Amino acid sequence: MTPSAYPVARAAAGRIRSHFLRHLATPSHLPGREAAPLPDIAAIEAIIEAAFWASLRREEGYMPRISLAFVAPESVKGPLKFERRLPLAAQPLTRLAPAVERPGIHLGVWRDGEELLVWGATSNLPAFCLVLEVIAPGLLVVKHSRGDESGKFVNIAVLQGDEIKMIDEQSALLPDCPDLLTSLLGFDSQHASSESVSVLIHLSVSMRAHGRGGSLLVVPSKTELWRESVVQPILYSLVPPFSALAELMHDRSAGNQDRRWVDALRRAVEGVAGLTAVDGATVITDRYEVLAFGAKIVRRDGSSQVTEVILTEPIEGVGADVVEPGQLGGTRHLSAAQFVRDQHDAVALVASQDGRFTVFAWSPCENMVHAHRIETLLL
Repeated sequence: MTPSAYPVARAAAGRIRSHFLRHLATPSHLPGREAAPLPDIAAIEAIIEAAFWASLRREEGYMPRISLAFVAPESVKGPLKFERRLPLAAQPLTRLAPAVERPGIHLGVWRDGEELLVWGATSNLPAFCLVLEVIAPGLLVVKHSRGDESGKFVNIAVLQGDEIKMIDEQSALLPDCPDLLTSLLGFDSQHASSESVSVLIHLSVSMRAHGRGGSLLVVPSKTELWRESVVQPILYSLVPPFSALAELMHDRSAGNQDRRWVDALRRAVEGVAGLTAVDGATVITDRYEVLAFGAKIVRRDGSSQVTEVILTEPIEGVGADVVEPGQLGGTRHLSAAQFVRDQHDAVALVASQDGRFTVFAWSPCENMVHAHRIETLLL
């Protein structure tokens, strides 16, 4: 075998295959679903290498945004098949990128004899199908499909330049793991509906996407205690609460969902996430009613100043650290940590302008605020 032109591809391939070996060896992960074949190390390495070099190219000035799936055309419904299959290489991938850059479209890669070829495109995938997405030049995310109607994926690894970040699934087994993090790691929460967690994931992705930074406070719907931790009066308090998201989730629970519902949910999520770009925090209830935005967080009367938080990131080899809140970022992070310190039933989501994303939640086990860094799960 010739040495890989992108050494990280070979270094990551074996670790990625081990992820699939663990999951595909457990039938309970696949109730009533047919799984994709186990990808071999050579195929994983070749897909990573081709995607990496494609990410550094340009087609008419645009960076290619592509998603590659290791799947045979006969394993998917309604595939778009090329009459002549294309080589798995940077130049063909770059030229194809404009046709498949929209979310949910994947270029299919499969073997023809010993050669890996791009056979066409598909918008549906079997469970545990290897998927690789080009996010930015030199930035790749390796995922597996869940194989359900949600079309969601579970991140396996983030490759950036010569750095490999393998997602640590064991993070979901830690005490006090928030439902949002549990869902992103591919595990179903026993304490929250998948619909509710899904909305928070969509809000997190949209908050991160607008690039201005922002804070979202999720508070219990049956109490007003959260008001003790924000400056009164709130400049942009909403009366009555904005209930578009809440109404859409009610429609979903009633079984009233179609393409129009999906489009309406997307618009509502983008609208609420857009509020977080305003200076201050956006406040919503756990039933998705928007109560205010631009809220200024203050320390509650009689409460102590938060001086330490426990920081974790779901990356293999990265342990928990106890740090000062100021080490996480600026005012947003410090105020979010203080809010959760004073309001144990609340959760704070904070997006930084540089793309970092942190979930603050109270940890009864540690008796302190727990900061979960999750941007690698949102790519």
